[in-house]
Amino acid sequence: MSRRSKITHSPPAEVENALRRLGRNIRIARLRRRLRIQDVADRIGTSRFTVADLERGKPSTSVAAYFGSLWALGLLDQVDRIADPDLDEEGKILESARRPGQASRLRQLDKDV
Repeated sequence: MSRRSKITHSPPAEVENALRRLGRNIRIARLRRRLRIQDVADRIGTSRFTVADLERGKPSTSVAAYFGSLWALGLLDQVDRIADPDLDEEGKILESARRPGQASRLRQLDKDV
């Protein structure tokens, strides 16, 4: 018996909402371009059912299908802002705090939390 992935069958609400928003945004972009679901499916080499699933934000749809749809719509370049290390302020603070002589900065971070 195969194990069910918790993230695809019961994701945290924040993840579920983000997937729905992404799917909705992809759908709007497709409609603005007057493309059918089948047109996008043909461009990325998948079924129309997969494109319909990702437009609904279905968690079990592959990330490749989401990125493929963005590519097909000319929006893939916008993905660069996702998890951009230059925009990760919390990560930069934590990294800086681990450097020698930065213990006081870590204490300040703990106070702020």
